[in-house]
Amino acid sequence: MRDRVDASAGLVLRRWKAEDAWAVMTAFADPLMRGQSVEPVDSAQAAARWITARGEQWAADSAYSFAVVDDGGLVLGQVCVGPVDRRHATGWVSYWTTATARGRGVASRACRAVARWAFDEAELFRLELGHRVNNPASCAVARAAGFAVEGQQRQKLEYDGVRFDVELHARLATDPEPFPT
Repeated sequence: MRDRVDASAGLVLRRWKAEDAWAVMTAFADPLMRGQSVEPVDSAQAAARWITARGEQWAADSAYSFAVVDDGGLVLGQVCVGPVDRRHATGWVSYWTTATARGRGVASRACRAVARWAFDEAELFRLELGHRVNNPASCAVARAAGFAVEGQQRQKLEYDGVRFDVELHARLATDPEPFPT
């Protein structure tokens, strides 16, 4: 499977590298990123462990994480397919962007690219993603990337003692390609 994908207009998806530790640590320092990792990513060592875990998941065929970078190599975010269920040819898509990349279409372009990669390279048939219902920006990313709304999962996530409903989206390998935004 390819581990580098040219997404569009100067955007590249590539595997995470050890040299990305500073960018990962900086991204996770953003208050909006709290709770987006199992353990805090608040030091160079924690960022290195986070990157190592992404590589281990790739090697185990359980998840595929890509750094989203511009054509100069600046890390703008991440897009991931995982966990992967080979029995049913399904995967869960997740994404995040750095504060400076938000609102520029980076996440939706990266999601479109990783979906095509997952269907063509990883041979998956169905991709799912979810977002808190109070996150309209994430919903816009999902829709722009061709993920159709399928329903709502009540009180699925808990952050700081508050439970949130999640809107579920999915995209099938047989769905038409979304129009670029």
